[in-house]
Amino acid sequence: MENKKDFQLTIDEVKKKYDIHDINMGLDSVQANNRLKKYGLNKLEVKKVSKWSLLLRQFNNIIIYILLFSALLTLVMGHTSDAIIISIVVIVNALIGYYQEANASDALERIKEMLSSEATVYRDGIRQDIPSEQVTIGDVVFLEAGDNVPADLRIVESDNLRIQESALTGEPDSVAKVIDSLSESSTSLADQINLGFASTSVTSGSGTGIVIAIGTDTEIGKISTEVNSTEIRKTPLMNEIDSLGKWITYIIIAMAIILFVISLFLGTYSLSVLSLAVVTMIVGSIPEGLPATTSVVLAMGVSDMAKNKNTIVKTLPAVETLGSVDVVATDKTGTLTKNEMTVKDIVFRDKKYEVTGDGYQPIGQIQENQKPVQENTHLKLFLEIGFEANDTVLVEEDDEWTINGEPTDASFLTLYYKVFDYPKTPEYTEIDMLPFDSDYHYMAKLVKNKRGNQFIFIKGSPDKLFKMAEKQMPSFDSNYWNRQVCELSAEGKRVVAVGYKQVTSDIQEITHELLAEGIELVGIAGIIDPPREEVIAALKEMNTAGVQVKMITGDHPLTATAIGKKLGLAPEIHVVTGLELENMSKEAFKQAVLFNQVFARTTPKNKIDIVEALQECGKVTAMTGDGVNDAPALKRADIGVAMGRQGTDVAKDSADMILTDDNFGTMSVAIREGRRIYDNIKKSILFLLPTSFAEGLIIAFTIVMQKEMPLQPTQLLWINMVSAITIQFAFIFEPAEEGIMKRKPRKNGKGFLNKHDVWQMAYVSVLMAAISLISYEWLISQGLSQAVASTTMINIVVLSKIFYLFNIRTSQPVISKSLFTNPKAFLIIGGMLILQLILTYVPFMHVVFYTADISLLGWGISIVSGIIILSITEIDKAIRIKYQKKNKRI
Repeated sequence: MENKKDFQLTIDEVKKKYDIHDINMGLDSVQANNRLKKYGLNKLEVKKVSKWSLLLRQFNNIIIYILLFSALLTLVMGHTSDAIIISIVVIVNALIGYYQEANASDALERIKEMLSSEATVYRDGIRQDIPSEQVTIGDVVFLEAGDNVPADLRIVESDNLRIQESALTGEPDSVAKVIDSLSESSTSLADQINLGFASTSVTSGSGTGIVIAIGTDTEIGKISTEVNSTEIRKTPLMNEIDSLGKWITYIIIAMAIILFVISLFLGTYSLSVLSLAVVTMIVGSIPEGLPATTSVVLAMGVSDMAKNKNTIVKTLPAVETLGSVDVVATDKTGTLTKNEMTVKDIVFRDKKYEVTGDGYQPIGQIQENQKPVQENTHLKLFLEIGFEANDTVLVEEDDEWTINGEPTDASFLTLYYKVFDYPKTPEYTEIDMLPFDSDYHYMAKLVKNKRGNQFIFIKGSPDKLFKMAEKQMPSFDSNYWNRQVCELSAEGKRVVAVGYKQVTSDIQEITHELLAEGIELVGIAGIIDPPREEVIAALKEMNTAGVQVKMITGDHPLTATAIGKKLGLAPEIHVVTGLELENMSKEAFKQAVLFNQVFARTTPKNKIDIVEALQECGKVTAMTGDGVNDAPALKRADIGVAMGRQGTDVAKDSADMILTDDNFGTMSVAIREGRRIYDNIKKSILFLLPTSFAEGLIIAFTIVMQKEMPLQPTQLLWINMVSAITIQFAFIFEPAEEGIMKRKPRKNGKGFLNKHDVWQMAYVSVLMAAISLISYEWLISQGLSQAVASTTMINIVVLSKIFYLFNIRTSQPVISKSLFTNPKAFLIIGGMLILQLILTYVPFMHVVFYTADISLLGWGISIVSGIIILSITEIDKAIRIKYQKKNKRI
């Protein structure tokens, strides 16, 4: 007995293990108190993240460190305004991130709320209600319809007890509980039908169970522990930007040190002047707008997705992570399927009908060879039996069809109303009802028609009803019917048999013995939880985009495989069970996770192990789900996606993103949007860095040439903070590149910049700096003042940025249809030009920024400089496009 699990023990063994002498007596007061002291309270501990920790976390970024260092340096050098502006950027960036993350409630708190507040137990021979926290190991708990199960129980008494466990196991129907022991130690959670689990709810019947686990030791407790211990991974974008930030830091600091040492050796500048020059170079080189621009692009993407794409994104980086996803691991029930059981096939002895329409909404037809079937006596009887042998209710409210009861039973109600008008019912009077019993696997109803004839209508497991039919009909063709059941089962359909028995008017009660005497079999129904229509198209697009989709479900492997094929999950479907995975070595597990598309009979632990294995294989992994059992995997994934309507609060709080319409098809739209956002962030950075480096190079070249500084720190600040960020707003509205969903996901761990990106940044930086310095020196040589020459230099840099923007905006040539795909870019450029006119001609700005009026010559030089930059970068782009086309042909 010591090596057996609780579900393997007989009732006597369970009583002995937990020292229960009499079920109706339960624990005595002494036992209860001792066990409460030993095992503690039946509750879950929640670790809450403080708001201050959340806020401070926003500053943990290398770019932010650089900005704070810049602000400190400028403050030390007496440039207070510069320091204030940079600090404001840092604070705004942190507040945006904090606001997004603060909106996410604690998933563990939601799990805690799921535990029932009261429980009915037997103590000292008295049935009493106590706070659920006081329930302890060995308590005898009484359950009835409407109760929440307070702890994990071994069921020892069951009177048609059924418990809804879908949030925990993923199974749509409530589970009929038995008291017999189970032989296999490896029985999956969904098949442990003699156990009751904390947080699940009793849908019908009553029963008694002995508490075998409380608090964190329960199945729901184990999930809470998983959620609590699961580390939040940095998104690929944040890793790349962190890496980029370090790279920028090393270059800038190295340049500053080299220039400082060289100039100190040459002795041209005094120490104070040299220090100010080096600090000016650092301030000019650092891309102050980088974090702000990244945050704004992400925030606008989040806002756009919430408004137009039915998604709520809780953290800014998560929206971009979608664009780099390699694998989407998804729950089946309610995500890929409707979680609305539907009759799709009706099989009679001489006929086979197909049924159109999915879900509970009664729209559809019964067809034969794709032609509507006319109502006939046999079909009418089948529909009436399915409707009457039923204790579920189908309700229409605000154009939404919902049920109160069992999904499988509801499928027969919907089938009936596909032929008869809602809410018309069959003309029978109920006399007695035999509820579904897990020992017999059928339910029956005794009815009387208008003529006074009485019938027992029955539906249930085919193997049970076939035996009854054989008693009634010696010529019953069991081979034919068993073959039909096998064919439907192979398609992943649940099969329910329908029959009747005519009885005399003196029969007033249904008994199992009466039914065992024989029935007339009418036919069988093939029932399936239908795939969502929009999922098929989404999966096709995701496969084209190189995104694999893996289905994780508690279903039988046969059912799961059939659903996978219907959905077009992959060209070839391979399936593995959770139990098989558990028996594999770590390396074999990884290979199985990569090879298989369907994971059947899984546990919550299997889900998180699958996600972790995918990540260890270098896959950026998204996880979708709606149940409590999905919570740990949702939190562990690179991006967790929960269903907004049918999803549990626990799932929604563990996820990074919520689909408000429960439409898995939205995932494809979200991946497209994620890729667009990533592209635009990269474009904005590729635009920002060379222009920032150009400013640093202007100062660096000046120091090397031992010249007077051409630009003041406030002028550099204007270029960086005003022009750069203003122009960069154009990238927020940049549409997706053509063919964005035909390319493969970017490789995880790949650097943010490729070799060409670095090369282009280098030559554009040098070009901008060289043109600016040559123009400045020429203007000074023509006798113009230093203020006029500096103002012209500012406009050269700004207009060069504007022209360079058109090169970076798209991978297509500038002279193409892509030129006008972002009209807001022209408005933003117009706004920037107005600001430049203000800087150049408003007297107040002359005082603050040391600028002066410039002539048409200065504007001409600025425009020509921009054209030179655009022309050279476009020639580079044309060569690159030609080279790529040549490689494709090869």
